[in-house]
Amino acid sequence: MNSIVEIRQMSKCFGPTVALDSVDISARPGEILGLIGENGSGKSTATSIYAGMQLCDSGEMFFKGKPWKPSSMNDALLHGVGMIVQENGTVPGISVAENIFLGETKSFMKGPFVDRRRMCSEAQDALDRIGADHIRAEAVTASLDFQDRKLIEIARVMAKDPDVLVVDETTTALSQKGREIIYRIMEQMKQTGKTVIFISHDLDEIMEKCDRLTVLRDGKIIRTFEAEEFEENAVKAAMIGRELQGSYYRDDYDGSVPDEVVLRAEHLNLGNELVDLSLELHRGEIVGIGGLSHCGMHTLGKVLFGNITPASGSVEAEGKPVRNEAEAMKLNIGYVAKDRDTESLCLEASIRDNIAIAGLDRIAVNKHFILPANEKKYVQKQVDSLSIKCRDAEQYVSTLSGGNKQKVAFGKWIGRDSQILILDCPTRGVDIGVKQSMYQLMNQMKREGKSIVLISEEMAELIGMSDRILVMKDGSVKKELHRSSTLCEADVIEYMI
Repeated sequence: MNSIVEIRQMSKCFGPTVALDSVDISARPGEILGLIGENGSGKSTATSIYAGMQLCDSGEMFFKGKPWKPSSMNDALLHGVGMIVQENGTVPGISVAENIFLGETKSFMKGPFVDRRRMCSEAQDALDRIGADHIRAEAVTASLDFQDRKLIEIARVMAKDPDVLVVDETTTALSQKGREIIYRIMEQMKQTGKTVIFISHDLDEIMEKCDRLTVLRDGKIIRTFEAEEFEENAVKAAMIGRELQGSYYRDDYDGSVPDEVVLRAEHLNLGNELVDLSLELHRGEIVGIGGLSHCGMHTLGKVLFGNITPASGSVEAEGKPVRNEAEAMKLNIGYVAKDRDTESLCLEASIRDNIAIAGLDRIAVNKHFILPANEKKYVQKQVDSLSIKCRDAEQYVSTLSGGNKQKVAFGKWIGRDSQILILDCPTRGVDIGVKQSMYQLMNQMKREGKSIVLISEEMAELIGMSDRILVMKDGSVKKELHRSSTLCEADVIEYMI
């Protein structure tokens, strides 16, 4: 069968870092091709070059048998190749309709003015077609949550009816409803003879949805598995070049923790997002928070850190009020946001600046003076202990892979020895090797007597790491489940729906 997508001997370097080393990738019509590998393996680099986001250093590309050299992502999309990226790809200060037709204003001109009514009408049609009819085309994009902004990107790409769709880690940002939308689109494209290139770190998901699976490691193609060859341990070994050593999730089922309460929230209310919600976090405890999209769990994380003020209710740590982020930090609370690129990190700053900013009070001499040598030592300790892959600490965070960005976000709070960590989807978009190291780090922190609120959309993660799971629905805690070797996903989901 002829390939619709063909990449031959593609190479790409970023300074001394080799991102792609003579890579060959092909995808057939009517196929969902999976790309998998650790963060920094080259998956996103290869597909972003094919989708017109950047140029390669050498190599050839073909689309439907003809040479392919898109000048931009918009050029690629107009000619049949669309890409939905992992991170936020919308402009916040404009309407949903303007985002869907970004760069196409001229096609909606009516005399000297833009016909916004027609633009909104066509944008709403695009949203309705993918099943995102709850989003209004005239809404300001900044007023929507991360998931809905991702659905806007999907609508923008699908409005052009592409022959090839690249889905780069998109499902990690979506709830079950959002995932069902993208799965349906992928299946429809397959059934109509079109092609999907699907990048995901969720091995179960990618083996279920894909017809073939290509593994990259350190910028090279390691192996392509046909569907009948899919086997979890074989794929993992190909990804990381070795068998995973040690436990993945926790291997204990005790779940007992000290009686001492380190964080307490009482009768929190905030519109429909939090409704008379109370919780306690004990020393040395991991409390998991789970629920469907819009259940309020992500808002809860922000309230616990003082980022959002509730309409009523209170948050206390060590018996003292947490009313804002400054008070939270003084009480040794850290927070890793779900949307790390806009809320946890400054992408256009160095690793050093991102890690040091949260620990200036720990580095300062006499509370006022920052000695460069002290700052360098403080930051380098986190780079080394978290194994952040980088040229040096001066490298911009924007140039790092997703997993290494997340390590920097962790390093901000581990560096200042935070005793309470609020982690919102902490392993979103990271590979299995980085996930394992993060789980081991969380387990180590628990053993040290530190406490964690783990907000997650991954059932296996909640069950595998939590001492208790609080299941949220409609802004309230509907059920508390305790750690057990018999606890399964169905037990948790039962109370979400």
